[in-house]
Amino acid sequence: MNHYHQGQPVFTIGVPLTQARAAAIMIHGRGATAESILSLANEFNASDLAYLAPQAANNTWYPYRFLEPLGRNEPWLSSALQVVDDLIKYVIASGIPTERLMLLGFSQGACLTLDYAARHAQRYGGLVGLSGGLIGPEIEPQRYAGSFGGTPIFLGCSDIDPHIPLERVHATTRLLQQLGGDVTERIYPDMDHTVNQDEIDFVSQLLQDVSHSA
Repeated sequence: MNHYHQGQPVFTIGVPLTQARAAAIMIHGRGATAESILSLANEFNASDLAYLAPQAANNTWYPYRFLEPLGRNEPWLSSALQVVDDLIKYVIASGIPTERLMLLGFSQGACLTLDYAARHAQRYGGLVGLSGGLIGPEIEPQRYAGSFGGTPIFLGCSDIDPHIPLERVHATTRLLQQLGGDVTERIYPDMDHTVNQDEIDFVSQLLQDVSHSA
């Protein structure tokens, strides 16, 4: 395993993990920071949660577009996937099961989050990809395994996003449904590469549901 992103800090806000009812792992986009994605948590109307955000080395999880051949983005991509895996294991070891854990990412972070979850499909509290899709020049179902078991999944994106082709969002939705995800896909006409209030409202409700689950 390449240690490109290993040893980078993880930032946290909200309730301490050992006291939290639920947790959300938030993955930032290219050129952004863990603090920037955590600022979204202030928009979510959900309490009793621990929010955790890992920081990418040089603010970038992998150097090239997510549609490039997988090998071009190695070893950074494998390193980034390992960061997510390690953080999930840390949350579980702290006493929060995957059923009360949400994975959320924006842009490059959404691509990383969705691809990790599809490679390790299980019942999560929720999965959110804001302006992202599964990684690679095409979606290869054989790379993905497991079952989401009805995990609520939200995909939101513009129909003219300069980084995320609309068809990749649709194809991601189909694959996640095949893996047993309960997918809500919302496409926003003429939206910039950003997060809008409708997405924030949907995720807020999802987080409330996760934190109030038994």
